[in-house]
Amino acid sequence: MPKILVTGADGFIGSHLTEELVKQGHKVKAFVFYNSFNSWGWLDTLPREIMNEVEVFAGDVRDPNGIRKAVKGMDIVFHLAALIAIPFSYHSPDTYVDTNIKGTLNVLQTAREFGISRLMITSTSEVYGTAQYVPIDEKHPFQGQSPYSASKIGADRLAESFYRSFNLPVTIVRPFNVYGPRQSARAVIPAIIIQLLAGKKEIKLGSLTPTRDFNYVKDTVNGFIEIARSDKTIGEEINIATQKEISIGQLAEELIRQINPEAKIVCDEQRLRPEKSEVNRLLGSNEKILRLTNWKPKYTLKQGLSETIEFFRGNLDKYKPDIYNI
Repeated sequence: MPKILVTGADGFIGSHLTEELVKQGHKVKAFVFYNSFNSWGWLDTLPREIMNEVEVFAGDVRDPNGIRKAVKGMDIVFHLAALIAIPFSYHSPDTYVDTNIKGTLNVLQTAREFGISRLMITSTSEVYGTAQYVPIDEKHPFQGQSPYSASKIGADRLAESFYRSFNLPVTIVRPFNVYGPRQSARAVIPAIIIQLLAGKKEIKLGSLTPTRDFNYVKDTVNGFIEIARSDKTIGEEINIATQKEISIGQLAEELIRQINPEAKIVCDEQRLRPEKSEVNRLLGSNEKILRLTNWKPKYTLKQGLSETIEFFRGNLDKYKPDIYNI
């Protein structure tokens, strides 16, 4: 079995990926963000039988030495570690450059040094900006509409350069809007759910008109794994998308219907993105991933939302519904 490193394993998608890889029989090294609390993020909530198969490595992707120690001896690297909150990127863009661009460069340099057999670099649908045509395929132009998206564009292009310059076996994996259990409250679906479960009568949101292509986290994780299994994906950038869209307003109404039909939506000015920064439409093409891999989404939006609601119902104490989480 190949030796697998997952950076950002303590986070939302990373913890699900780590869990699924272990369930499939892999031994995983989990790169988590060092902190003085010795918290391993969401890995701390996984069953003991899962964590017994995981080697935890605490470090910082901004540190080349730590990355070298983590990558040495590995065969496959899934690089998910990143800063991802768009609002936070407005006032702290330097940290996004350091983490998302320089951190990715550290992973690329080290993967090249140690001859890694496969490297998956995690991108985001935000690199496309507002759709210029739909469905958005991998040839769609890039547009940095936030410091976050700009930093991810930079990381993606660095990854491409290492494939073209050094023949590094890189794949750029580009999930559209992922949701599910363990997600941060800074994302729209958890933001709505935790307000509803906390009994709020007024659900505070930003713009309701943007549309998104929502992907359940278990489908996204299986997309990562299927992409890594296919030699046809080396040197490619690949969307993970459902090719279906829903507006934020429609999504909120559905969650209100399921949890508390008496609640109403109100506009919270601080949650609005700057006008030129708002991505108004994201609808991804999944033609390429279906053609190059054996991946197929298994969850409908209704099924995914149901599992997500149940998770937050049992873990509401871990969230802060009274504040705007950025």
